[in-house]
Amino acid sequence: MIEWFTAVQVGVAVIAGLFCFVLGLAGRIPNDYTLGATALVELLLVVQLVISLAAPAVGNHASGSLLEFWVYLVSALLVPAAAVFWALVDRSRWSTVVLAVACFAIAVMVYRMGQIWFVQAD
Repeated sequence: MIEWFTAVQVGVAVIAGLFCFVLGLAGRIPNDYTLGATALVELLLVVQLVISLAAPAVGNHASGSLLEFWVYLVSALLVPAAAVFWALVDRSRWSTVVLAVACFAIAVMVYRMGQIWFVQAD
């Protein structure tokens, strides 16, 4: 992981979550903007996957449990995809709120992944 990219991911996920949450509470159904914000969060997770695969090759090793890190990352990759699927199947205002919850969950998961990678000792 790269520290500044982790911070960017958390920030984008929180902003996307707030955006979807406000629109959901305003009664808006999922649209291109809310789905696009969630897709951006997913895209950043895919980039994080590539970075995490390449990082050990250049000397950037995790300080915590690799198993725990990879479980978080694989799970995080599934959350936005499941939320977008939900939003496409159930076109209601609450689906937009589900997108927000997914984005907030990703923010927390990426923050935790950063802790596992940078902070913990073996």
